[in-house]
Amino acid sequence: MAWQQLLIHSRADQAETIADALQSAGAVSVTFSDDADSPIFEPELGTTPLWPTTQVTGLFAEDCDLRALIEHLQQALPQAVRSWDIQPLAEQIWERAWLQYFHPMAFGDRLWICPSDQTPPQPHAVNVILDPGLAFGTGTHPTTALCLEWLDRNLHAGVDLLDYGCGSGILGIAAARLGARTVQAVDIDPQALLATKENANKNKVLDRIRITSPENLQQMQYDIVMANILAGPLQTLAATFADLVRPGGRIVLSGILEDQVPGLAASYEPWFIMDTRTVRDNWACVAGTRK
Repeated sequence: MAWQQLLIHSRADQAETIADALQSAGAVSVTFSDDADSPIFEPELGTTPLWPTTQVTGLFAEDCDLRALIEHLQQALPQAVRSWDIQPLAEQIWERAWLQYFHPMAFGDRLWICPSDQTPPQPHAVNVILDPGLAFGTGTHPTTALCLEWLDRNLHAGVDLLDYGCGSGILGIAAARLGARTVQAVDIDPQALLATKENANKNKVLDRIRITSPENLQQMQYDIVMANILAGPLQTLAATFADLVRPGGRIVLSGILEDQVPGLAASYEPWFIMDTRTVRDNWACVAGTRK
C-alpha cells in the first residue's frame, strides 16, 4: 500500500488547528516539524512549544482526494494555510527503515556500538549490540557519543555506576561490557526501562544491571554517576547526585549546550571539583570529582 503526505506550511499559532482539521479529514497520523531552521533545544518541562514557522504533515491513504481537502482548508482556514505540497510515500518496513543509516561506530580505543544485523568490524573489541528503538540512545547524538567516549577512556573494571536517565540503556550496558561490577539504570519512562532490559539481555549483562524508576532507586553510593538528560533537571538534581557519589568518585553530565556549562558547573561546585569539559557540535559533556 502506498501513502500520500500533505505538507502544510503554517504559523505556530495555527498549527494545532490545522492538525485537528487533518485528523478530522482522515489523516492516519499528523506530525509537526521545524519549517525554518529555528531549533528548540530545551523546552520547559510540561510544555510543547512549536517553531515560529511550523510544517504540519498529514499522512493519508493513496486514494484520498487531497486537493479537494486543500480547497476546503483554504476556505475554512484562510489565514492558516500559507503554502502546501503533496508527496507520495511508498510503503516499507518502517521499524527497519532507519537501520540503513545506522552502522557500527567506534567510541575511543576499545568500545563499539553495532546494529544486530551487521558483523562487528572488530570482533575482539568491546561490542555493544543495539538497534534504534523507541527509547533515546544509539550513539549518533553528540551527547551520547561524548559519554561513551568518556566511559572508554575512564571506566575501570570493578566500579559501581549509576546511569540516570538511561533511555535505551546504552551507557549502562557499555559500562557493564567495559567491566563495571554493578550498574543501576534509572528512567522515568516505562518504555525506556523496557528497552534497557531487552538491550541488556541481548548483550548478556542483565545480571549486573538493576533497572528501576527514580522512586525505587537503590540508596547507595557509586563510583560514577552519569546523567545524559537536560540542563534544568541536572541543576535540580545536583544535591541528590552529590549524596550518591562516593568521596573521590566521578560525576559525568551531558545533554547540555555549551553555553549552559558555566551555570551547570556552578550548581555542582559545592560538592565537586568540575575538572573536565568536552564539546562537540555545540553540545557538551562535563565531569567532576566528589570532594
